[in-house]
Amino acid sequence: MVALPTETVFTWGAPPLKFGVGAADEIGYELAQLGVGSALVVTDAGVAATGFPARVAEAIKNAGVDVGVYDEVRVEPTDRSFEEAVSRAAQGSWESFVAVGGGSTIDTAKAINLMTSYPGDVMDYVNKPVGRGMAPPGPLKPLIAVPTTAGTGAESTPVCVLDLLSLHVKAGISHPRLRPNLAVVDPLATLSLPPEVTAAAGMDVLCHALESYTARPYDTFNRKRPEERVPYCGSNPISDTWTEKALVLLSNAFRRAVLNGNDLKARTDMMLAATVAGMGFGNAGVHIPHACAYPIAGRVRDYRPAGYPQDEPMVPHGQSVSLTAPAAFRFTFPTDPERHVHAARLLDAATADAEPDPREKLPAVLVALMRDIGIPNGIGAVGYAEADIPALVEGTLKQQRLLNVAPRQVSEADICEIFGASLSNW
Repeated sequence: MVALPTETVFTWGAPPLKFGVGAADEIGYELAQLGVGSALVVTDAGVAATGFPARVAEAIKNAGVDVGVYDEVRVEPTDRSFEEAVSRAAQGSWESFVAVGGGSTIDTAKAINLMTSYPGDVMDYVNKPVGRGMAPPGPLKPLIAVPTTAGTGAESTPVCVLDLLSLHVKAGISHPRLRPNLAVVDPLATLSLPPEVTAAAGMDVLCHALESYTARPYDTFNRKRPEERVPYCGSNPISDTWTEKALVLLSNAFRRAVLNGNDLKARTDMMLAATVAGMGFGNAGVHIPHACAYPIAGRVRDYRPAGYPQDEPMVPHGQSVSLTAPAAFRFTFPTDPERHVHAARLLDAATADAEPDPREKLPAVLVALMRDIGIPNGIGAVGYAEADIPALVEGTLKQQRLLNVAPRQVSEADICEIFGASLSNW
């Protein structure tokens, strides 16, 4: 082989997709086609209360597949909740899994599938340098993902995220074998979402799209051997195509879905945006806003967001990734000004064109949207002050897997400046 100094190969993967109103009614058929005899439906108590997981379980049963339900997934999962879910699932001999819920549920189902197939400690699989970064030693069982929020895109990705309680930081487990075998996306599943959840989940979609679109190009990384290739390989032509489509869908549907949750067309477009953004970032990667989001969520003290369970403090993932986004994209702007401006115009041409400074166009579009849909005004609005910035920077620096995808090198001082600028966004 010719020795080349930089990468010339990118990888792209996504699960088969079944999308549309009523798609969830066909899950039993899909499981039967896989030849499995049993399936565990994984969900959380809030989603279970809507009756949607029961409808999915009935469809599975009617197809002649034995079915059980685990409905104790924790919203914003932790290492402790992963271990509990794995322990409960291991009490049965399930041949497949069906995740019905938001990113927390789909990520928990990925962890169940991984650690019931190849038992071990959670930290064995958490990405380096936080964990040991072990790869699954073999194939996993079939997993069908049925998202109920237009947010994480977890139905398309090979990643699951968890909060490491003792370290006060979020981290990820990442490997192509974690990717679901099939994504079944039914917009009817989102009609009951409160506006606050719709807004937060949608900001996760938006940050996925923008971060993957502005990620370090795949051909600027050092050349890798085949066994060294990772899911996040940098921006590439295929991911870019999906990302641009997601931005267009968001521009037309996001505000409408938040303001009128019964707008089925807006809900459908948001679900499609989440899925195609997942097909983009699940291969290109995410960078600074997500790296900053993990300590924002992991170090929360007293903030309890409307629309979410109130039993304990939390910063929903979609909120946490959005809070530093304006400052982060102001920082990455010099790496590709044209791309940043183009993304701003895809989202909101009127606001972008009204801003005379090219560097401020994308931050201006983001701030206008965040104000309209009720996203908190910076990290100060979720309980952080200037004195907290050193700890937030420390947590962000642990996310080297993500920071390595940023289009320019990110120093400790840079992260400190981004958090300082994000104490308030308007």
